[in-house]
Amino acid sequence: MTLSVDIRKQLGDFQLEAQFQAEEEALALLGASGSGKSITLRCIAGILRPDEGVIRLDGETLFDSAARIDLPPQRRNVGYLFQQYALFPNMTAAQNIAAAVRDRQNALAVTADLLRRFRLEEAAALRPRQLSGGQQQRCALARILASSPKAILLDEPLSAMDSYLKYQLELELQDTLSRFPGPVVWVTHDRGEAWRSCRRVCVIDRGRTEPVMTMEQLFHAPGTEAAARLSGCKNYAAAVPSGTFVTLPAWGITLTCGCPVPEDTTTVGIRSHRVHPALPGTENAFFCTVERVIDDVFAVIVLLRPAGASPEAPLLRMELDKDAWAALPNKAGCTVSVAPNDLLLLKRGGSDDVSRRCADGQ
Repeated sequence: MTLSVDIRKQLGDFQLEAQFQAEEEALALLGASGSGKSITLRCIAGILRPDEGVIRLDGETLFDSAARIDLPPQRRNVGYLFQQYALFPNMTAAQNIAAAVRDRQNALAVTADLLRRFRLEEAAALRPRQLSGGQQQRCALARILASSPKAILLDEPLSAMDSYLKYQLELELQDTLSRFPGPVVWVTHDRGEAWRSCRRVCVIDRGRTEPVMTMEQLFHAPGTEAAARLSGCKNYAAAVPSGTFVTLPAWGITLTCGCPVPEDTTTVGIRSHRVHPALPGTENAFFCTVERVIDDVFAVIVLLRPAGASPEAPLLRMELDKDAWAALPNKAGCTVSVAPNDLLLLKRGGSDDVSRRCADGQ
């Protein structure tokens, strides 16, 4: 079963161009606030009409601007879990679930089964305001499954939760979705949530989706600046490729990448925990002065200025274990290095080849 999306939508100055396919899996739609994630879900669900394009689910056309097909939400067989769950406030948990059952003759039996499966039997007679956050989420999911959807859309389902409750609900959500046989599109801006819950990811940046990639690619070879930033990379420098080397003019350094650098590389990204203290002469080693030290909860963040850097160049962020920082003899300056396979070779826009890192022949 496949959900195929290829749509465009103009909203004021905002232009959405979304293109991806979700198979029988949980696919993360990862993007910053305002990137178009929720708009995309609303177009799939039929709440918002795209200007043009095609949406298909399990071989059925839900929307096709050229063919003038635009199925209403109730005919799309798509379950939509809103951020605030959108339970009917004047109905009990049981009534909320029963309202979604298509086969009215079996509504009581289906509702009873879902109450049992989602551990809501004792809360069946309670209204949404009387339910805990976890119970509200389980009730909303049970209501979605009561309609026998072919696909499920999750709009940042954990964003309003505190850290402890979020962890527990995330586990419960993963368990529920692992038994769902169709595609799931999980919208989030949390890269950790995406990593734990999804195998593949589609990055969306300022209204434009990038090619779907595995979660491993997102963190090890993101390909574009937008994907790298969403994956948590903190260090960036404009790059000039030359054979197997890349020069970073702002920092005044040239680094080896161990393989040919694509000519369209515009930026190098370096993860903070991949910057290591090193001995002079180590591959890709360069001296830096220490500009600032920040004591974090479990690590020390050291902001460095490479010796050849221009005054306006961004500082290089290094994250070290506290014992490793304490062991350094010189806290005013140190030599650091970045392994060739830890250099993220990035371009500005999307690409059909999102795997761009010099490691193991990649």
